[in-house]
Amino acid sequence: MTSTELNDYAGHSGTRVRSPATEKHQPEPLNPQWNNVRAPDSRVKTSNALAAVPNKWRVLKALIHNPNAVCGLVFLALVILAALIAPLIYPGDPLAMVARPFLWPGQNPAYPLGTDSMGRDVLAGILHGARVSLFVGLVATALGLTFGVLVGATAGYFGGWIDDLLVRLIEIFQTMPSFVLLVVMVAIAQPTASTITLAIAIITWPTVARLARAEFRTIREKDFVMAARSLGYGHARIIFLEILPNALPPIIVTSSVMVAGAILMESALSFMGLGDPNVVSWGSMIGAGRELIRTAWYLTALPGIAIVFTVLSLNLIGDGLNDALNPRFTQER
Repeated sequence: MTSTELNDYAGHSGTRVRSPATEKHQPEPLNPQWNNVRAPDSRVKTSNALAAVPNKWRVLKALIHNPNAVCGLVFLALVILAALIAPLIYPGDPLAMVARPFLWPGQNPAYPLGTDSMGRDVLAGILHGARVSLFVGLVATALGLTFGVLVGATAGYFGGWIDDLLVRLIEIFQTMPSFVLLVVMVAIAQPTASTITLAIAIITWPTVARLARAEFRTIREKDFVMAARSLGYGHARIIFLEILPNALPPIIVTSSVMVAGAILMESALSFMGLGDPNVVSWGSMIGAGRELIRTAWYLTALPGIAIVFTVLSLNLIGDGLNDALNPRFTQER
């Protein structure tokens, strides 16, 4: 039966009959949401992949249901609150001599944590020291992240000789012992809080640069990046609006550890006498009380406990962010 006869038959019967040729060239129905996905198993995998992408609400929910992260957030909030209210509770100079030396904690209600060898209030020093530690940790991390992400993104996205040149620059900084380089830079420059912050940022950016480079090298070959290139987007838009948001989760996790490391480095410098002499910090308090550790152990124990719990809270937050931003853990939940 020819195609003409088929059409005549369909017209008499009231039923539309398609010829094999028409059937062959008839386009398949497309999913209005995912035009490139047709197989059922592909749809399932795509749905699972979309469910694995963490958004801000899913990350927040995962953090709230993580007891370790909640403990870290609570203690970090207390440290931030202490730093904010320090000028209100102790508006004077925390380095001023206000009472008799070697008052033990609880001996005088006016000085709950006692006084040191020069009659300075220990509680005032701890509260004001939180301001210095958080300032150095947060600002140094922000500077290190900014420069490290710029270098790593440029190297990972463009590749070629640009990648080789920037990798050699990163290797130059990583071949030198970081803390020794930090001590040398602070010793050469004037030891102020700004100088210490800048020096810590200089020795921490290579870690971020390597991480950002690895993430950009992986993501730049994804389909959505190739689609952005085909649409004529510029390099800056692809780097900052397309690739960087997808590379942020591991960088965010690393930043919490960097803040903790910066606080420890500043404390170590102050312990060695290379801190800012015009401000009080936890490290300088430990360094001032180390010679009296047998007779007045609280002078080193109290600021040491503050450092331990602050660094521990940041590490707990980092672990919680790792669990919340990890697609594998998110999909399991």
